[in-house]
Amino acid sequence: MADTKSTDGAVGPGPVEAGTARVDAWIWSVRLTKTRSVAATACRAGHVKVNGERAKPAQQVKAGDEVRLFHAGRERVVVVRRPVTKRVGPPVAAECFIDNSPPVPTRVEAAAVGLRDRGAGRPTKRERREFDSLRGR
Repeated sequence: MADTKSTDGAVGPGPVEAGTARVDAWIWSVRLTKTRSVAATACRAGHVKVNGERAKPAQQVKAGDEVRLFHAGRERVVVVRRPVTKRVGPPVAAECFIDNSPPVPTRVEAAAVGLRDRGAGRPTKRERREFDSLRGR
């Protein structure tokens, strides 16, 4: 295990670092997904790309690689600064990648997506509930 210095000068165990890490483990380690199985499932479903190529869960990532993850209804674009294999706390996780993600859409932009095509018929009960939640009712 690697020793690192904290901001107060104390030396303690730090996250396990290597030259490379599995993409599913890295996504989970830096807290982009809640669990490793969710990260692996996203890889298998084609929602993870490393340097523009579709990634399998066991694909290795190294510093400088660009990882694109479509998760929770938005795309995250991050550049690996430091590959870690063990889950780390939020302050350390923020240092492990550079976030180049597009900004989260505002409520007004998200509401514009709720438009229906002309002639699509009456909205279902589920669609009406979604429209009401977008309108804040």
